[in-house]
Amino acid sequence: MKLFPTLRTVMLLTAALFLIASRPAAAQGFAALVSPPRFELTAKPGATLRQVLEVSNRSALPAHYRIHTADFELTAQYGVTFHEDLQPNSCRPWVALERPDVTLPGGGTIRYRFEIAVPKDAPPGECRFGVLIEGADSSVAEAGGVKLPISGRIGVIVYAVIGGAAPTLEVFGPHTVTVNGKRVPSLRVHNSGNAHGRMSGFLSGRDGSGARYDFTPSDFPILPGEERDVYFMPSLPNNDAPTLTFPVAVRGTLEWTGGTLPVDERFE
Repeated sequence: MKLFPTLRTVMLLTAALFLIASRPAAAQGFAALVSPPRFELTAKPGATLRQVLEVSNRSALPAHYRIHTADFELTAQYGVTFHEDLQPNSCRPWVALERPDVTLPGGGTIRYRFEIAVPKDAPPGECRFGVLIEGADSSVAEAGGVKLPISGRIGVIVYAVIGGAAPTLEVFGPHTVTVNGKRVPSLRVHNSGNAHGRMSGFLSGRDGSGARYDFTPSDFPILPGEERDVYFMPSLPNNDAPTLTFPVAVRGTLEWTGGTLPVDERFE
């Protein structure tokens, strides 16, 4: 199987996406906590990576979970869609899970093992997949007198960088985007490398009213072949969501695996 020809094929939740966060996800019989929410690993061709995640049942009643892998893709709005069918160029055949079903008593926790056996001839690239923990017991909720089936799902995302692969990020801008109803500074970032990248950094600036802010870059993954907005969220010591008055000047340094970029931009 030839993998990573362009690494444009992407894999990361259905409507249950936002159960990813490491907090209990409760839907009647489904009250699970899974940690960590993601793995970021590195390996050489021919190596076997062994990892452990923790699954906890936060309900007082016993719970039965189905555990399996899935390919994923990121949506333009930073959502995630899982694909249980094997996608082209998927690395899921490399993955072995401890077992497909787990039953936990109320309040119980298990350390669940999985491994990735990287082929010796694997080219530099990135193996990406999700480990899905789903409630295997059916539950029912009532809404307006109608009984509706409810299921729960938590997805743990795995990135395994193979053979020294890395992101190559190009930054374009400046421009602005609207986040949670507020306009904020943003740069457009394209990844022409063969592994995902995330922006971090230390930024500060001043808006048109003269107020000073610290800015935090969004850290959503930018997968190989993708182009996405990295926006700068302002904060004050007593306000985590201030409203900016444009124009806004931002200075500092953006950082990612294998690169840095000085920022000195004016956003109109």
